[in-house]
Amino acid sequence: AFRLGTKVPNVTFARLFIRQTIGLGGEQETVEDDELHLAGKQDVSRLTLTLGKISVKDIFDNNTYANDPRTQFMNWALMANEAWDYPADSLGYMTGFAVELNQPHWTARYGFFQMPSVSNGIGQDEHYLEAWGMVTEFERRYTVNGHPGAIRFLAFLNSAHMGSYQAAVDSPIRPANIVATEAYRYKYGFGLNVEQEIIKNVGAFARLGWSDGQNEAWTFADVDHTASLGLSIKGEFWGRANDTFGLAGVFNGITHVHQEFLAAGGTGILAGDGNLNYGWEKIMEAYYDFEIWKTLHGALDYQFISDPAYNRARGPVSVLGARLHWSF
Repeated sequence: AFRLGTKVPNVTFARLFIRQTIGLGGEQETVEDDELHLAGKQDVSRLTLTLGKISVKDIFDNNTYANDPRTQFMNWALMANEAWDYPADSLGYMTGFAVELNQPHWTARYGFFQMPSVSNGIGQDEHYLEAWGMVTEFERRYTVNGHPGAIRFLAFLNSAHMGSYQAAVDSPIRPANIVATEAYRYKYGFGLNVEQEIIKNVGAFARLGWSDGQNEAWTFADVDHTASLGLSIKGEFWGRANDTFGLAGVFNGITHVHQEFLAAGGTGILAGDGNLNYGWEKIMEAYYDFEIWKTLHGALDYQFISDPAYNRARGPVSVLGARLHWSF
């Protein structure tokens, strides 16, 4: 669970979807078997349709080096573009539809998804014409001196029963109450996602994210602007080919009206403690993922967070983590 637990153990279907791939002819490529794909040959030029319950991150904003907290970086800002309030319930999944047009050197994607009825909620908003999230992404793949790379440009538009930061600040109610201002409003933004192999077994990545930041954080994180940069190094250099070392840094920020809201005692999904001495949130993360046996991996992780939740009066914070991951 991303942000919400239960007092009583619960069961949920994380993913349940139908996928249809339509080949457009020409050259074929091998698709490897994994949790979300069936192994086999597919046309490089193809149209892929996905309908059902998924993680929107299964399809959009992917990155070879910073994408999966089960095997790579653990911080959310390194798993995804944190300024993108991507459609999801509090467990990270949502129903919707996506279409992908794949060509030899590029892919264009579009998705339309439902929204939860409350911020960070489980239940879906049944006002389907008013509550939705749309996202488009264009990916261009290339090589530099034989080393693969990719650049992805993402744009999103959300509509949900969100509160207005400005309306909450203007209201005499203190602490600022975002719920009292909720109405169907829009949120939009953009993202840039780059990855590049520098030399064999060494890759670099970066993300930039921006949202308008006028309305309530609804599904992911209290972040309006983000920038991240990092390196991923495979262990072949020291005789451990299936090990990985990663190092990355992140800057997160929020809009001025979002700052005023938190300073007025407002709270978001994760941020807000009744006061605010604003500063950009700065994060550094390093991890080492090591193979124990074939499909069994362990990892050690360290995060250093300065001005957590944008508050200079808090932190810095050091977070030590360990992970055991078994896939079968």
